[in-house]
Amino acid sequence: MEKAKIDRINALAAKSKAQGLTEQEKEEQAALRQEFLADFRAGFKAQLENTYIIGPDGVKRPVIKKK
Repeated sequence: MEKAKIDRINALAAKSKAQGLTEQEKEEQAALRQEFLADFRAGFKAQLENTYIIGPDGVKRPVIKKK
C-alpha cells in the first residue's frame, strides 16, 4: 500500500477522534482500511507459505492451515 494512503488513513483516524467524520469520509476510511487489510493479509500469507518448521526428528515441514 502506498505511503500516501496510509497517511490518509491516519489523518482520518485523527480527525475522527478530534471532531468526527462526514459520511463521505467514513466511507473513504472504510474503503482504505479494507484495502490495507487485504494487502496485509496477502503479505502475511506469502510469508507463511515460505515458513518451515523443523521437527524434533530434523525434518523440515511447511506450515499448514488447521481445519
